[in-house]
Amino acid sequence: MSQNKTVLTGASVADFLATVEPERKAAEAQELDALFRQTTGFMPQMWGPSIIGYGRYHYRYATGREGDFLATGFSPRKARHSIYIMPGYQDYGAILARLGKHKLGRSCLYVNKLADIDLEVLAELIRTGLKDLNAIWPVQPS
Repeated sequence: MSQNKTVLTGASVADFLATVEPERKAAEAQELDALFRQTTGFMPQMWGPSIIGYGRYHYRYATGREGDFLATGFSPRKARHSIYIMPGYQDYGAILARLGKHKLGRSCLYVNKLADIDLEVLAELIRTGLKDLNAIWPVQPS
C-alpha cells in the first residue's frame, strides 16, 4: 500500500514561519498560528515542507489503508492561505456562510487575506471540525 506524501517531519515551525513571504503573509501566518494554538490547545508541528498541523489522528479505512494525519492546520502559500479543516466531507455551510470571502476545496479552505474573514467564525469552524473528526477517529496532541 502507498504511504501518505504528507508526513510529520520534526522540522521547526518557528524556522518555517521565519521564511514565509511576502511580509503581510508572514504576519498573517503568525496570527493564524496563535489562533490555532489558542483554539485547539495543541502545539504546532510541521507536516511535509509547508503545512503547520495541530493535533493528529490515526485512520484505518475498510480497504486496510491506514496512517496518521494532521487534525487541522494551515499552510501560508504565497497566493493564499490553505486552511485544513478535517473531515472535509462534512457540511459546514452554515458556518462558512458567516466566515467571509473564501474558496472551498475538499477538506481545504482558501483565504486570500485574513482581513477577508471573521477570525471568530474561523475558530468556530476549527473547533467544529475537530469535534466531528474526533467522533470518527480520536484526535490526539501531536
